[in-house]
Amino acid sequence: MRKTIALVDDDQNILTSVSIALESEGYRVRTYKDGEEALRGITHQPVDIAVLDIKMPRMDGMELLQNLRRTSQLPIIFLTSKDDEIDELLGFRMGADDYIKKPFSQRLLIERIRALMRRSDSLSDSPTEKREEKLVRGDLILDPDRHICTWRDKSVQLTVTEFLLLRALAQYPGHVKNRDQLMDAAYGESIYVDDRTIDSHIKRLRKKFRDIDPEFGEIETLYGVGYRYRDAA
Repeated sequence: MRKTIALVDDDQNILTSVSIALESEGYRVRTYKDGEEALRGITHQPVDIAVLDIKMPRMDGMELLQNLRRTSQLPIIFLTSKDDEIDELLGFRMGADDYIKKPFSQRLLIERIRALMRRSDSLSDSPTEKREEKLVRGDLILDPDRHICTWRDKSVQLTVTEFLLLRALAQYPGHVKNRDQLMDAAYGESIYVDDRTIDSHIKRLRKKFRDIDPEFGEIETLYGVGYRYRDAA
């Protein structure tokens, strides 16, 4: 089945050229020139992934992401022409899955989209593939087939990246995962992101659990080493 991508940017040249490139790869593409238009379109016609520019009129990419995250864990890649690293960190903390700076090569964008699609598909329920067992660690339950996470019987809404990071940690309680190992688990071996990206995802992951349970402390930091899921034994 062909995947549908929402491409949101106020630059018509980018909308046109990137759409042509994506369609040549077999994707359906819906284009939007600003955040307000995109929010209406994506709400009424859901897509498989969204590629958002940050700097746009009427509603920028950050505000659009915030609105989308209220009801959806749609995989999202940010595009930005800004040089300020604060925007990158803020984007991840708000729930973006990946980030590409302008100017970018269309081949790079396509590879990042493919990687994010693979990660998303790995957590989707497919009747033709072997179902994954639920992962239970005390009060934590992860159901990869349905992309469901619960903590003490309360639902925790996780993005694709957050789910994969948590699963990588919770699979082996007490074992330390360094940032390179977490990058591979969440992004795949062919994609490189810097350490700050992983740290931002972990920070957001903890916040989601602490919004439900202020005493949550299962994800431990070993400074200079990495992270681990607390061993209850």
